[in-house]
This record gives sequence, structure tokens and C-alpha cells, in this order.
Amino acid sequence: MAPRPPRPHRFDVYVALSGLLGGVLLVVIGLGVRTSRDPITLFDGPWPVLVTLTVMAGCELLRRTAPRAALLTGTVAIIADLVTQGNVATALMFTDLVYAAVLYGPPASARRIPWITGLLTVAGMLVPFAVWRVPEALLIGVVIGIVSFGPAATGWIVRDHRDAAEAARLRAEQTALLAEMDRTQAITAERARMARELHDMVANHLSAIAIHSTAALSLDEPTTSREALGVIRENSVAGLAEMRRLIGILRDGDSEPAATPTLEGLPALVEGARANGLDVSLALAAGLDRDAGLDGPHGPVPAPVELAAYRIVQESLTNALKHAGPGRVTASLAHQDGSLTVTVTSPYGGRDGPRAPGSGAGLVGMRERTELLGGTFEAGPEESADGELWAVRATLPLTERKTA
Repeated sequence: MAPRPPRPHRFDVYVALSGLLGGVLLVVIGLGVRTSRDPITLFDGPWPVLVTLTVMAGCELLRRTAPRAALLTGTVAIIADLVTQGNVATALMFTDLVYAAVLYGPPASARRIPWITGLLTVAGMLVPFAVWRVPEALLIGVVIGIVSFGPAATGWIVRDHRDAAEAARLRAEQTALLAEMDRTQAITAERARMARELHDMVANHLSAIAIHSTAALSLDEPTTSREALGVIRENSVAGLAEMRRLIGILRDGDSEPAATPTLEGLPALVEGARANGLDVSLALAAGLDRDAGLDGPHGPVPAPVELAAYRIVQESLTNALKHAGPGRVTASLAHQDGSLTVTVTSPYGGRDGPRAPGSGAGLVGMRERTELLGGTFEAGPEESADGELWAVRATLPLTERKTA
């Protein structure tokens, strides 16, 4: 099925009807551009004038949908109108066709029409003057310029302003889109950060509660149950305090956050893991002095690196509490090639199943923390002299990450 031609715009219909009715009125009252005695008038009477007028009005219906075809047909009609008594409405509608062809036509036509009409205007002034040698001959070029070049130049100016406004609108939309993308990325990054913080601070307490509650339910020993209930209470109180603090930060933007964990808090973290029943030791290699604030040969450890290292050790100990087999867990920190290397190993295997369920979010959070600082992270089983171990290694650069 052939596509239907586009319908004329409502405004174009109004322009065509106005021009047609105005031209018919001029013919009825006998007001023409030339008289029947004019030498250029080859076709006398109103009917030739009405023919060219009707054709020009029909072209006005296409001024927006087919501007080039309308201009070409209108040019033939205006030339034919020159050998009749003429009609002002026909000439006015032709000027509108020139204007519309530049404004609504293709870019190539919009560029060419002003040049062509300008050359015709100059030729209309020079050629008659060269032939007749009278100043009045210059008026022919003036008339051509008024009918053709003037509307073409006006259409070009309007089109240029319209294109500039459209370009400004597109730039504004692109700016708004980029701003929205930045806002979305910022929200996503903040949500990921809050998820890491929530998991790292609360998961440790909840894991201890789950493990000790399981022990209290499975062992019928009053002493063991009482100790387990004591550990459960301590972890539940600590976890509840952390949850209240996070909720306060999210609800009230001006809430004061707690102090950011540092490497100096690692001994207390290890002691808490021991209290939860984990056999863990903390090893600090040469170059890390606990009494000097855990500074190394490269100066103080940056705060973001301290926080990431602390959270990685914390999450590794939580995973060891939930999944590790019987044996010693070792956490070590060392300076190596301008980076802080964090290593946590725990026995792998030897357990029927985890004592607390896991979702894998801890490994994702540790990897994200490491990658945000430009470091490397790996976690998995490996063989050692003491048997198969689960090892977590993170290398955190001590210098500020450079961005391209």
C-alpha cells in the first residue's frame, strides 16, 4: 500500500484560502497590476488571472509539506502571471512560497535560494539598465529583489534563529540528562556505600548471635548456655546500637557519625572475635608500629586505606566465624612496594556446613572497597603446610589514586 501524502497544515490552508479570496475580490473590482493596453499583456480578461491565482493558492497548500515543489510550480505561475493583467495576491503568495522554501525546505535548498534570488536581483538591475540606459530600468531589479530575494533572506534569518534555538534546547536537554545520570550514579554509589557499612558493622554481631544461639539450643549444659546467652546479649546490644546510629544518620542528615574505624582498633576487633569463640591472632610485619599509630616506612596510612583494611579484616573474621573449620585464623598486615597488604587465612573444610547462613555480600563489599582505592583483591582456597586454607588478600595503594 502506497503511503498517504501528508495533509496540509491548517495554517497553510488558511493562507491559501485568504490569498485566493483576496485575489478573486481584486479581480471582481477590476484592480489589476497592468491594463489590457500594456504591451506585456498577452492574455486579456479575468480568466487568465484567475488561473494563475488558483495555481498559486494550490501551491500555498504545499508550502510546508513540499516546499521545493511548491516553489517550482509557483515560479511557473508567477512567470505566466506576467503576461496577464496580473494580480497583487498572486505576487504576495509567491513571496510567501520563497520564504517557506527557505524556512521549511532541505538545508541545501535553504542555502541556494538566497544566492539564486540575489543573483537574479542583480541581473534584473544590470541587464535592463545596460540595454535601455535609463535609470528607471533599475526598478526591475528592485521589484525582483522585493518579490524573491527579500523573502528568501528573511526566511534564512528566521531559519538560522530557529536552528540556534533548537541547538540550545538540545544542549539543555543533554545537560539535564548528564545531570540526571550524575545524580543517579551518586545515589547508586551512596547506596552501595551504605550497604557495605551496614553489612560490615552489623553482620559481625548478627553472625555471633546466630552461632551462639545455635550452640545454646543444641547443648544441654547450663554453663555453656549461660555463656552463649551472655555473648548473644553483648552482640545484640552492640548491633542494635549500630542500627540506631545508621537509622539516625539516614533520617537526620545532621546526625554526627561515629568515629571512623582505624587500624589501631584491630587489636580490639581481634579480642572481640576471640570472645565469640574464634581462635585468631593478629600479626603486624616489620615497619608497622602499633604504638606509633601503625605508620610505616612511607608515612602515615591514609584514612581511606585504614578504613578499608579494618573492614576487610572485620569481614574476614566474620566469614571465618561462620564458615571456617577448626584451627587458627591469622590476620596480618604488611607494607609492600608502596602498598598495604592485608592477609587473612582460616582453615578451609572440615565442617559439615556453615554455622550461620551467608549471602556472598561480604566478598562483594571487600572487593568494592579494594577497587575503589585502586588496589587488587583475591579470595579463595589454597594449599599450605598446615593444610588447605581459605585466604583473603587485599593490596591497598598508600598513594592517592590517579584518575585519567
